[in-house]
Amino acid sequence: MKVVVIGAGVGGLCAAIRLQTAGHDVTILERNPMVGGKLSALSEQGYTFDLGPTLFTMPHLFDEVFRLTGSSLAAQVEMTRLDPQFHYRWPDGSSLDVPNERERLLDRVESLAPDDGDAWMDFEYHAQQIWEVAERTFLAGTVDSPWSLVKRSKNPLDLDRVEGKRTLNRLARAYFDDPRLHQLVGRYATYSGSSPYQAPGTLSCIFHIEQEYGCWHLHGGISVLAERLATTARRLGVDIRLGVDVGRVTTARGSVSGVDLADGGSEPADIVISDVDAEHLYTDLLPDSRRRKRITKLGRSMSAFVMCAAVRGHSEGIAHHNVFFSLDDEQEFADLAKGRLATDPTIYACVSSVTDSSMAPRDGENWVFLVNVPAEMGIDRKLMSAAVLNRVAERGIDLRERIDFTRTLLPADIDARYRAPGGAIYGTSSNGRTAAFRRPANVGPVDGLFLVGGSTHPGGGLPLVATGARIVADLVG
Repeated sequence: MKVVVIGAGVGGLCAAIRLQTAGHDVTILERNPMVGGKLSALSEQGYTFDLGPTLFTMPHLFDEVFRLTGSSLAAQVEMTRLDPQFHYRWPDGSSLDVPNERERLLDRVESLAPDDGDAWMDFEYHAQQIWEVAERTFLAGTVDSPWSLVKRSKNPLDLDRVEGKRTLNRLARAYFDDPRLHQLVGRYATYSGSSPYQAPGTLSCIFHIEQEYGCWHLHGGISVLAERLATTARRLGVDIRLGVDVGRVTTARGSVSGVDLADGGSEPADIVISDVDAEHLYTDLLPDSRRRKRITKLGRSMSAFVMCAAVRGHSEGIAHHNVFFSLDDEQEFADLAKGRLATDPTIYACVSSVTDSSMAPRDGENWVFLVNVPAEMGIDRKLMSAAVLNRVAERGIDLRERIDFTRTLLPADIDARYRAPGGAIYGTSSNGRTAAFRRPANVGPVDGLFLVGGSTHPGGGLPLVATGARIVADLVG
């Protein structure tokens, strides 16, 4: 069959490779002049900054895609497993380096919070259980309702084990007395642009994923993954057309018939796979007021303020991934929920030159800062940049006199670059018990239309996007 994929993000590329190897004739139409979608990078004056995902885990999901083509992930990219995985720092001056081994991590946790060591072991086991259930239910196929999961469950207790009823914060408080561990666990909600005070405890399984499958760096930057996927797709015969804007999905007799292009052209298709934000799809490409209202009701995920800083010299006491926690995370997320900037935000910083010397000049560091902000938030670039640098200086890392240049991305930039409405990075948020079941489905409202990418099931982040591509490829057959 003739397949048209709208968008050359990671989901679209993985789906295209799977379908081309299955014998379909696949064309990808991408509006931007490069592949990758949000998986992009900025290179300037010898510095390379990942602008989108900076963390790579569950590499076997992408190895599976490359192996379908006779290659492997290891043959495509050079990878380093990070140790430590993260460096966490709190306002009181305490810190925690998360090593790549569970045994060493327990020692570190007990040093930080001596009364919570046994509870940490219990939490680890519980996170593993959640993941095992989620993998065989939520990630095994499409999810239209909780009944979809019941059918894949081994026993009736599975749905209780995934912790959909308690919020992530309540789960953390049930295990730990130390508020720093509450913050550490709560950070997993931000992986989907959500709040630990509203998102389900299910997200605690991310801890198990990172420990089990590792946190990795791809040399040259995470964005090289998109380049390798595109090269592989082209080698298979996938036609990737850049700078081509799709204006509408066309239908005939209740099925897709192709797409109309913004320049007046058209492309016929038996199957259309949308790798664009679902809100954009149902607002502009295939207007559907009912589905658009459902998306609006769910609420958008958070957006981000992103700042790339070219820094001279080398900093002490940092890792590849760094998190500078706020003094009061409950107030932080309350501010965000009300559509305000947090007065004391948690700041994430990736410095991949710590691991990969090709990412910065020999005497330099490539800092990428990310701060969660509400979608649609207007932000003053200079004021926000100064606020981030000042706060990191308060936490013990003063970069202010060592910066050669900075580049920033605001919610409006993310919206314009990726057509992510309001700059929402993950489409809809994961806040609420039923949010996972109400994400836009992989199967569209007309025959032959399917959805992949971070705004549809199973969600955002590279592993979930790759999983969504597998689900859709299986549905197409």
